[in-house]
Amino acid sequence: MAESVTIARPYAQAVFRLARESKSLKAWSDRLQRLAAIAQDAEMTKVIGNPKFSAVQVANLFVSLSGEPGNQELTSFIGILAENERLDVLTQIQEIYEQLKSKDEGVKEAIISSAFPLNDAQLKNLMSQLESHFSSKLQPLVEVDATLIGGIKVAVGDQVLDASVRGKLDAMATALKN
Repeated sequence: MAESVTIARPYAQAVFRLARESKSLKAWSDRLQRLAAIAQDAEMTKVIGNPKFSAVQVANLFVSLSGEPGNQELTSFIGILAENERLDVLTQIQEIYEQLKSKDEGVKEAIISSAFPLNDAQLKNLMSQLESHFSSKLQPLVEVDATLIGGIKVAVGDQVLDASVRGKLDAMATALKN
């Protein structure tokens, strides 16, 4: 896994620079998401690793499936990946690109663990409070963790906000031991 991320990083950085210079961050985000989905398709994984197909044939197939066959930047990008046999790391390229885009836009990921599922209204209200608390635009990643008993636990970068029942019980147990 670490090796594929190492391989993907320079490609993601190059695409990010290109997208930022051409003010097309959102368009490239969408493109990379489509390309990653194409690369993960079971039939495409057979084609990508098949020596019967040349790099040009595989690149042409990707371009035709991309939905933007006339886009020269996209065609060049796919051609380079195919020629260097790197189409299999498109998922990692897309993930790294999204991280670079979020960082550039000042958006941080908030991992929200909740004892119960949150509805849209609760999540919207919570996000407005968390964004003011962390003084940053946040992208939520919500997971249900029944071990919390009640409440939520939020991690943004290296900061953790624990407002769960489990966290309060643990703090109480620590205080009683001391």
